Amino acid sequence: MVARGVPTVDRAVRHRAPISERTGSHASAPCRRVPPHWASSEEAVLQYAPTTTSLPATPPGGVTAGLDWATEDHAVAIVDSGGQVVQRFTVAHTAAGLSELVRRLTKAGVGEIAIERSDRPVIDAVLEADITVVVISPNQLKSLRSLYGSAGNTDDRFDAYVLADTLRTDRARLRPLQPDSPATTTLRATVRARRDLVAHRVAVCNQLRAHLQKAFPGAVGLFAELDSPTSLAFLTRFDSQDRADWLSPKRLAAWLTAAGYSGRKDPALPHAHLTGAPRGATGEEGSALAHTTRALIAVLTSLVAQIKSLSEQIGEQLALHTDGHIFTSLPRSGTVRAARLRSEIGDCRARFPDPESLICLAGVAPSTRQSGKHTAVTFRWAVNKQLRDAVCDFAADSRRAHPWAAHLYNQAIARGKDHPHATRILARAWLYVIWHCWQDHTPYQPANHRSPQRLLNQDQPSQDQQTAA
Repeated sequence: MVARGVPTVDRAVRHRAPISERTGSHASAPCRRVPPHWASSEEAVLQYAPTTTSLPATPPGGVTAGLDWATEDHAVAIVDSGGQVVQRFTVAHTAAGLSELVRRLTKAGVGEIAIERSDRPVIDAVLEADITVVVISPNQLKSLRSLYGSAGNTDDRFDAYVLADTLRTDRARLRPLQPDSPATTTLRATVRARRDLVAHRVAVCNQLRAHLQKAFPGAVGLFAELDSPTSLAFLTRFDSQDRADWLSPKRLAAWLTAAGYSGRKDPALPHAHLTGAPRGATGEEGSALAHTTRALIAVLTSLVAQIKSLSEQIGEQLALHTDGHIFTSLPRSGTVRAARLRSEIGDCRARFPDPESLICLAGVAPSTRQSGKHTAVTFRWAVNKQLRDAVCDFAADSRRAHPWAAHLYNQAIARGKDHPHATRILARAWLYVIWHCWQDHTPYQPANHRSPQRLLNQDQPSQDQQTAA
């Protein structure tokens, strides 16, 4: 308990636990090439949004609509210029239901509709009717509910009304949806499907490894990758300890040759690994466990084949894309990484009039929260997570082939940043480059990138030093 009249310590100088990855005093440091920290991802995009994509001052027809999406049906509300509900109805998520939705919106004179997610069937049906679509994210809708009631209850009809009324009142802060081209939409769907399959492959591979530790330990570590074609073929042929006991160095060498193994190892080494590992289950127990091994091998083999098929599809789609050459020119971007970057950024260049708006949406810039004398620079959460993952994946690997990227990453590590933080710092720098190349429709040219050139010039000895030598 603090006695009266005793001065307390000011909050600004009171010792606090670290609340962010940054170090230093409480005084704000000058900002250099850093996006506006005070803005959220959506606020940054809205601040820099060009007027050509903004909504008109008044809604067409004097009415606005809101649609609360659901799996089986959708709740719709239409409000007039005074915020009064004109119509409420529900339509099924079927072809007939979507046709009914368009018919009733058109009859009511609706020219704009707000929706909380951009699912293709609903969006396509509304856009084909020349109705402007505005997407209000679920997080924003959750915050908006408190303006219309303090109970915090959720109801589809109520959410539809909140969406419609927000579209009426906050028009200056909202932006109409600019749908991507079919090429970009298809590429994004293929890339995300491949990524999901890769996650499943990793999970099944880990499950198979854990199973083999007790069923057939000699198969673990026999080849570089458990899900490699040679490893899968070996486990298909020798799925238990009893079958592997038949192998001798000569027989194993013959099998490896027939399987096209190119590990450049003496066949005696894999055989020594098999015999030196702990023995697995044999007999009836081994036969029972072999059924599980074969089941996991079948699933893993199918996943590997489908991932390869989708990778080929991604290569074909990216080659036909008008901007494919821009992203494949980036160092170590390859095909899949370039496709992820291209598809997640989207087609609308006007959405990102400067690099800062793209950087904020990608979540590679910190976010500042300030209240009174307290300021905290924290990790940015409200972002496009797919875009952030694509950018950080590219940036993390670019340092292995680009001296400028390695220099920025090493500098961040030297300042005490961990690997994820240093990767985001590097990703932020790369997004400046990617934005300029994308906006100018120009592939990346290292010779035109001034920062790497200055770094290379510093590393090269001067002409006077060469003459003196």
